[in-house]
Amino acid sequence: ELDVVDTLSHCRAAHASYRGDSFGTIAGYGAHGAIVHYEPTPESNATLRPEGLLLVDTGGQYLYGTTDITRTISLGNPTDDERHDFTLVLKGHIALARAVFPEGTRGAQLDVLARQYLWQEGKTYLHGTGHGVGFFLNVHEGPQSIRLQENPVALRPGMVTSDEPGLYLSDRYGIRCENLVLTVGAGDTEHGRFLKFEVLSLFPFDRNLLDFSILTDDEIMWLNDYHRKVWSELADYLQGAPLRWLEQACAPISR
Repeated sequence: ELDVVDTLSHCRAAHASYRGDSFGTIAGYGAHGAIVHYEPTPESNATLRPEGLLLVDTGGQYLYGTTDITRTISLGNPTDDERHDFTLVLKGHIALARAVFPEGTRGAQLDVLARQYLWQEGKTYLHGTGHGVGFFLNVHEGPQSIRLQENPVALRPGMVTSDEPGLYLSDRYGIRCENLVLTVGAGDTEHGRFLKFEVLSLFPFDRNLLDFSILTDDEIMWLNDYHRKVWSELADYLQGAPLRWLEQACAPISR
């Protein structure tokens, strides 16, 4: 786990605009992934093996912005339960990312979009779904949030917020899917002004963890559109093995 932390920091340090991590990297393998705010230490440092799930929540401070992203990765031979639970979480992530809502909407009014598929199976998570992200501050910031608890601050154009539903099974594994999203205008109608989210984070979701039996055609289309954007934005910065990996990770998904 600590090798993952060190590798991410080393890669970031290669950028001239890097000014440090935006928070301590969470790299939780297996049961450690079920500890929501886990950070590996020399005492807890788990050895990664070609099986199970690795949850990585990480971010950096750059002169051009602050990042925060979480991906859950299969290290090999995912089980049916792991694929099913990952896909439930991802479905909620997509539902929130696709939301269109009237001006004045608060985060608590959108939170259920990310939890609905988990709730249908008697599952949930106990942290907020979204927090504000500023620039060179504390990453987890207000004034806006997306969570069950009421927050009177409405989502407004220009706000950057996380979209990060999850699921945590004690002593088994943890799952979280997080991108940062920007609130933007979606157009005006006779009923007023509407808003939506523009996804900012660019990194593929692990296709090996998809349970196609519970994915809809619209959700697959969203994933393909997202991966097409990731490829178009990042391909020119890569070459060799990393470029080939990205091409495979962003290839169109079909049933």
